[in-house]
Amino acid sequence: MAQKKNSKTHSKRDGRSAPVEHKNGKRAEAGPSVADGGPRFSMFTWLMVVALLGVWSSVAVFYFDIVDYDRVLARAQEFRMNFSEVLQGKLAAYDTDGDGDFDVEDAKVLLGLTKDGGRSANAESLEEVLNILAEEGSDWIYGFFTFLYDVVSPPAQREKTSKPEVETPTQRAPEPEEDGPGAEETSVPGSQDVESEIQAAVPLPPLDDSHFVPDDPTEPGQRYEEEPGSIDTTGVLVEENQPEETEGESGRYQTSSKLSQEAEAEKPPKAEPEPQTGSTRPTESRQAADGAAEKAAEEQKEKVKKKKPKLLNKVDKSIKSEIDAAERLRKKGNLDLALKAFDSLVQQHPLSPRARYGKAQVQDDLAEKLRSNDLLQSAISTYGEAAELPDVTSDLLRAALKRRAERQQFLGRMRGSLATLQKLVDVFPDDVGLRNDLGVAHLLLGDNKGAKKVYEEVLAVAPSNGFAKVHYGFILKAENKIAESIPYLREGLESGEPGTDDGRFYFHLGDALQRVGDDSAYLWYERGHQRGHFASVWQRSLYNVEGLKAQPWWTPQETGYADLVRMLERNWKTIRDEALAVMDRSRGRFLPEEENLREKGEWGQYTLWQQGKRVGNACQGVPKTCALMERFPEATGCKRGQIKFSVMQPGTHVWPHTGPTNCRLRMHLGLVIPAPGCRIRCTDQTREWEEGKVLIFDDSFEHEVWQEADSYRLIFIVDVWHPELSQYQRQTLSPI
Repeated sequence: MAQKKNSKTHSKRDGRSAPVEHKNGKRAEAGPSVADGGPRFSMFTWLMVVALLGVWSSVAVFYFDIVDYDRVLARAQEFRMNFSEVLQGKLAAYDTDGDGDFDVEDAKVLLGLTKDGGRSANAESLEEVLNILAEEGSDWIYGFFTFLYDVVSPPAQREKTSKPEVETPTQRAPEPEEDGPGAEETSVPGSQDVESEIQAAVPLPPLDDSHFVPDDPTEPGQRYEEEPGSIDTTGVLVEENQPEETEGESGRYQTSSKLSQEAEAEKPPKAEPEPQTGSTRPTESRQAADGAAEKAAEEQKEKVKKKKPKLLNKVDKSIKSEIDAAERLRKKGNLDLALKAFDSLVQQHPLSPRARYGKAQVQDDLAEKLRSNDLLQSAISTYGEAAELPDVTSDLLRAALKRRAERQQFLGRMRGSLATLQKLVDVFPDDVGLRNDLGVAHLLLGDNKGAKKVYEEVLAVAPSNGFAKVHYGFILKAENKIAESIPYLREGLESGEPGTDDGRFYFHLGDALQRVGDDSAYLWYERGHQRGHFASVWQRSLYNVEGLKAQPWWTPQETGYADLVRMLERNWKTIRDEALAVMDRSRGRFLPEEENLREKGEWGQYTLWQQGKRVGNACQGVPKTCALMERFPEATGCKRGQIKFSVMQPGTHVWPHTGPTNCRLRMHLGLVIPAPGCRIRCTDQTREWEEGKVLIFDDSFEHEVWQEADSYRLIFIVDVWHPELSQYQRQTLSPI
């Protein structure tokens, strides 16, 4: 490179015309003759450059891919222009090669020059540099960069590029950056029987502090592509529509069931084909209704477009350039430098809410990067400090407290999050969205009564609010007010408002309709399937791993657990006798099913293992059974299942329902089976138990049970991992 430059320089000194190679590959002699095409650059232009730089010798050689920037900088230092101080803290965000400073190679990238002489996508960012330099009053640097940009820019680019007007802090309001909040996987809390744990009002328990999951693992690079002047207001607890994937509008508690898809499935879940098990229930086309819902959703989005928030008070405006420089560092991912910059601003200007908010955001980003709950707790504290400062703008107060509440929820600090949201509602009493968020916080605490009161208040002032309707219907359904819940769930879903397109709401609406004998339930299940919430109309589990084999009934050979099946069938009398002994001594060990799955009758269960762990001292009552099971970790280690006895009295009917996950298969060993009248349906196939025999089915498919015999039915239930799950998945999947 240097050798080529020297040869060109000598050519000029000897008075010879040096050939100039154009972008199109043609060569022309650069000389004074107009007949030869005229000079590439006028003598006046060269004189202006020399005058501006105060350099009376050759400054640089422009050969499209060769610019002697180093010599220019050296001459600048000779004129006592401390170039590094001018750029310190201003252009550090444009350190493209990561060497800690702004140098020749960085300038080439800004000018849009790549190694092969082409243009790079960063050329437009030079306008930002010019803005900074002009703001600093560095006119000679501005002129130099403008000249270089004019030289290397293609004609079309030159026509639209002129000296930008320098904006004052009051001329441009910061624009919000929208990063998605945490899409962390959530587990369903344990219970005696989680065949349909989705029946719980809010299946989103606190996360374990030891498992920190980044906010936006799907699109890590998006936030650094925004305008450098934009301001991040991530984490605002305003409803966001998850993947498709606007993980999106930052905020409000995510209710999309897509969050329930497991981390192992990197691609969006694909709908499983319906099982080839004969005829299925008829479904009608819902295209017209879906189109209307989508249109309503689009209209709603148009209505709620946000105006630019005002995040800067008087103190912030006086240091806007420093805040912007630190913000650019954060958006480019230079988090350590950004934290130092914001920390310095906080120390110098302790009453600047925007500086403190920026520090909280960097701590938040670092917590994601380092998977540190301690750093996240620091960010939560700093968000609170920013909101407490005097003269904080209402928009910054809202953004800081919303993000604080969301991150508190992420760490399982539900009561702290509730207090933060209550403060927001007190400050902004007319904001219906904040009240909706408060209702969700109550639900996350298991406080259905408090949530119900909040949503009643919302519907009193906004009776058509779809978000409040689906959640209110959700609560009514959990209270077993089946008929009352239906209109709220249906109207909320039909509204198409953000936060309503959730698999749980389709699930509960369909379930409620089934229980009142309305066959339109399957139309809503079909719509939920078409929206991507269910693998099929039959298979409606919401906590899934994509791609697992899906069929309602299995043979022992298909599962790969033939040894376990043989052991159960060989020892069924031993297992039966221990269960009967426990029943005869104390029926208190058999706890009633409490998940509202029964239409009528009595159904008791005695659980030995749950979520991959022994339940208390339950095995003391049936030691031989537990000793037999210890040899099969695919069952005892199944964190998404149970091992238990199930006794059902005559006259019992269990509603059609589905389990919460496709990650397990369920084995039923018949122990005491009176005949006739005991049967189980899975999808459209109905079977009966036999004493000493094992039935195997996938309980993520719809199933239903009848006990119409004259005496009790006793079976042994053993859940096992789906055979296609890897060992890593079995170890890392959250318990259910």
